[in-house]
Amino acid sequence: MNGEVFNANPTIYTKSKRSLRKSPFETGQSLWIDDVEQQDSNDTSNVEPIDQDEVFDLIRSIADPEHPNSLEELRVVSAEQIDIGNNLITVEFTPTVPHCGMSTLIGLSIRVRLMRCLPPRFKVDIRVKPGSHQSELAVNKQLNDKERVAAALENQALLETLEKCLAPAGSQE
Repeated sequence: MNGEVFNANPTIYTKSKRSLRKSPFETGQSLWIDDVEQQDSNDTSNVEPIDQDEVFDLIRSIADPEHPNSLEELRVVSAEQIDIGNNLITVEFTPTVPHCGMSTLIGLSIRVRLMRCLPPRFKVDIRVKPGSHQSELAVNKQLNDKERVAAALENQALLETLEKCLAPAGSQE
């Protein structure tokens, strides 16, 4: 973004063991309900539930905007920070430092990945872990305001940076 590094020396953790189950995202299958052939359009019993691990598998490889590491490696996200209930997915993330200027970009990256990969029946809330950021309320407000998110996604420079974060960590130029 502006060249300023907010955490010049982050702690890097080992990646957790991936679940052996392959998500539709990883196998190239469609995650959209509309794309799946349904025998009876009134029958919603064939809608497969989603769990924490599946959501975590979708966001674990997002690259940190400042470092060549994934959000998982920096312990910004974990499966334990994901809550799922009645088509509401809440993802809590922990910035590496309390004054992290990239928190909004990290949260936006998580939101965009989930918007692209999950069926539209899910509402997604992205939040900074309470007490982990000095501007926690402002960041949470930005990340969960539809108009602000839409405006951010219209900004070409921001969109290019966002696409770099959504590429697997370590594959940026």
